[in-house]
Amino acid sequence: MNGEGNTTAINGRVGGKSFRSLMVWQRAIEMTLEIYRLTAAFPASEQFGLTSQLRRASVSVASNIAEGHGRASKGEYLQFLGHARGSNSEVETQLVIAKALGFGSKQALVAVEEKCSEVGRMLGAVMRSLK
Repeated sequence: MNGEGNTTAINGRVGGKSFRSLMVWQRAIEMTLEIYRLTAAFPASEQFGLTSQLRRASVSVASNIAEGHGRASKGEYLQFLGHARGSNSEVETQLVIAKALGFGSKQALVAVEEKCSEVGRMLGAVMRSLK
C-alpha cells in the first residue's frame, strides 16, 4: 500500500506524510484532469448538466481523500475515504451516461473509465488496510 495504511491521521499527515504523497490521491487528481479535458468537448447544452456533475464528483474524490487524511482519527479517515469511494461511483455512473449519449471521444471515455476503476480499486485497498 505504499505505506498508506495502518496509521492514524494527525494534523494532515499519515505516517508523517502529506496527502500529496498518497498514490490514490495522485491518481484521483489525474482522473479529474482527464475528466475536465473530456467534458470540454461535451455539448454546450451540458455545461450545467453532465459536465458540471462529472467535474464536481471527480473533484470530490481527491478532496475527500485529502480531507480524510487530515482528520484526527482512523475512523474519520475511513469515513472520508468512503465519501471518496461514493463520489468515484458517481463518476463511473455519469461516464456510462455520457457514453450512452455519445458525448466525448470513445478513446477519452475509455481512458477515464480505466482511471476511475483504478482509483476505485486503490480506495478499497487503502480502506481495507486501515480496518
